[in-house]
Amino acid sequence: MSENIENNRQSKSKDATTIQAATEVLEGQGKRGLLARLMPFLGPAFVASVAYMDPGNFATNIQGGARFGYMLLWVIVASNLMAMLIQTLSAKLGIATGFNLAEVCRAEFHKSIVIGMWILAEIVAMATDLAEFLGAALGFQLLFHIPLLWGAFLAAIATMIILSLEKYGFRPLEAVITALVGVIAGCYLIETFIGRPDWGAIAYNAVIPQFSGTESILLASGILGATVMPHVIYLHSALTQGRIITRDPAQLKKLYRFEIIDVIIAMGAAGLINAAMLIMAASTFHYAGMSEIASIEEAHRTLTPLLGKASSWIFAISLLASGLSSAAVGTMSGQVIMNGFIKRKIPITVRRLVTMLPPLIVIAIGLDPTRTLVLSQVILSFGIPFALIPLVMFTSKQNIMGVLVNHKITTLAISVVAGLIVSLNIFLLYQTFLGD
Repeated sequence: MSENIENNRQSKSKDATTIQAATEVLEGQGKRGLLARLMPFLGPAFVASVAYMDPGNFATNIQGGARFGYMLLWVIVASNLMAMLIQTLSAKLGIATGFNLAEVCRAEFHKSIVIGMWILAEIVAMATDLAEFLGAALGFQLLFHIPLLWGAFLAAIATMIILSLEKYGFRPLEAVITALVGVIAGCYLIETFIGRPDWGAIAYNAVIPQFSGTESILLASGILGATVMPHVIYLHSALTQGRIITRDPAQLKKLYRFEIIDVIIAMGAAGLINAAMLIMAASTFHYAGMSEIASIEEAHRTLTPLLGKASSWIFAISLLASGLSSAAVGTMSGQVIMNGFIKRKIPITVRRLVTMLPPLIVIAIGLDPTRTLVLSQVILSFGIPFALIPLVMFTSKQNIMGVLVNHKITTLAISVVAGLIVSLNIFLLYQTFLGD
């Protein structure tokens, strides 16, 4: 007991040290190198970036690379640039107002609208959590050859351990999530070089938009349409709302500039990881005449004869790290959504147990995990307009944002991005339910 109390004190002390260092930088005190000045501000965007490399991304990127080679790389580049803009504005909302997106919605909208938004956001968060939890369970199965159901229980235990770090302050949790992101990045860096890709073709396809028939357009829409994770828009604003507090206009602007750097680094890493997924699938499957690879299990199974046993192990480790980190982030987002919209909070253990039920049911009745991942992304599409449009509205209002209100060019850019993403998600929903 006394040891736990001491650990808690040390962790809180680390948070206090981070806040003090950040305050000194904002006030211009002391002489520090660039990295030393930047370090106190890094963290929130790395937690948010996990949503952009979750198991759902594995499925779409593998299919895109296997079927069309490097052709759709430009979609990942464009998606990542949009994600950077969206996450920057989400972080800015928390910095400028001291409230997260859900709390601002509660303050600005009618109660009936707020209740509807909360219910929809909870459904979307649970659908997202389903995909993440399934991914972690699948990672355990592929890595240790255990039944999927046992993998699900292991994923639940591991996620609870990660989430328990939150009581020790924001730094330990940020550090673990960032480490898991590093594992995913390291795994795909190795996978990419093992596959010996064509770097010239990669550079060309990363910047030249092109399609090859209706199927490639649909798959590109899937990659781009799944760029925005509604739950993580709510979460990122919560991660910045009380982390480093200042109301001085000059310091607010300075703090926001540091947060932009955090977003660029974290989301840049997420973009490179997604590109590496597609590059690996293209160089390994597409150019080996195996363009029909359509599931995570097939990709894992096929890697061994093509690239050797180590490659399949690396793939499974990256999937496991992705599932565990994104499951933890999904549960955190659920807490923010409930507390923000209706001022209610349940123990994180209870929330974790509730969100465990859907994936356990899916596994128990024998549904295909990859197909379930895809369907969960369809459910997620319903929630995108209800997070993205309010974000655009609020960050464009002077009375809400103060000195950090959007410039007209920023508002125009985010409005175009929001319109494009919402349109693509409507298109995806139409194709899913009514398309031929």
